[in-house]
Amino acid sequence: MAKVGVVLCGCGVYDGSEIHEAVITLLALDRAGVEIVCMAPNIPQMHVVNHLTGDVVEGENRNVLVESARIARGAIRDLAEVNANELDAVIIPGGFGAAKNLCDFAVAGSDCQVNPDLSCLVQSMVAAKKPVGALCIAPAPLAKILGEIAPEVTIGSDAATASALEGMGAKHIDCPVDCCVVDKQHKLVTSPAYMLAGRISEAAAGIEKAVAELLALL
Repeated sequence: MAKVGVVLCGCGVYDGSEIHEAVITLLALDRAGVEIVCMAPNIPQMHVVNHLTGDVVEGENRNVLVESARIARGAIRDLAEVNANELDAVIIPGGFGAAKNLCDFAVAGSDCQVNPDLSCLVQSMVAAKKPVGALCIAPAPLAKILGEIAPEVTIGSDAATASALEGMGAKHIDCPVDCCVVDKQHKLVTSPAYMLAGRISEAAAGIEKAVAELLALL
């Protein structure tokens, strides 16, 4: 049975993992019959956002691993303790947490820094020729980590974000919401999800294709 890592980054679109994207990813993987290993960095969130108002909650602090455990129903590991040798593939759902907690792309753009444990995992997976997927804005840390090999990725069609990814060395390819981009040379799969989706069914169409393509690369 294949073992696929799912990297989470909190719980909620504005300050963590986008919950719809994470659940659709987990469901698609489970339906494919693979073993899922959820993981998240054991670090403080960049900030906490009230998802009812969209406002930052001053003075409140949350832990990325603890919040991610909500999505994983408690079955989750510290990213720092997961080794690429035990996985066959990795996929990163989106949400602003991917640009705030997995890296600081949300504030630093193409000058961002990536969580070192995520960087180590992704580099090890790619070096071992194991597939890596990223959804929504999650190709941003992927572009930073792998910029030297000029990976082909997509965040959909937003010109400013695409330009920032290319500024990190990636080659951006425009992609509709219900499709994905496959970099066969480097075994990378990306899909726009809620960078373009207006409803959950639209996000699901692309995510399900991305998961299928990821598993086809095993």
